[in-house]
Amino acid sequence: QVQLVESGGGLVQPGGSLRLSCAASGSIFSINAMGWYRQAPGKQRELVATITSRGSTNYADSVKGRFTISRDNAKNTVYLQMNSLKPEDTAVYYCNAALGVGLRYENYWGQGTQVTVSS
Repeated sequence: QVQLVESGGGLVQPGGSLRLSCAASGSIFSINAMGWYRQAPGKQRELVATITSRGSTNYADSVKGRFTISRDNAKNTVYLQMNSLKPEDTAVYYCNAALGVGLRYENYWGQGTQVTVSS
């Protein structure tokens, strides 16, 4: 079974840090782009950061300079290092990846991990 499994969410005080991880598992021949999205209560899901298979990155303006996306291709894993967290970063964070399954790439989502920034 092909899936993305996230970990690393939790409760953190403003100004703190968290690191999210997302590992792809199953019969995958390759992974193309990977990324993180988030959805706050009452809001639409929004892009946080993406990274291509070659390591090119893209960030939402709201997280530039505070968040860093990276990947370990040997482990089929993408990370999101979040520093200087703010209450407005509170959301469910979802991993997304284009996974090579069978003969083509398919879009997969993780189950989501809650990040709460509060004092």
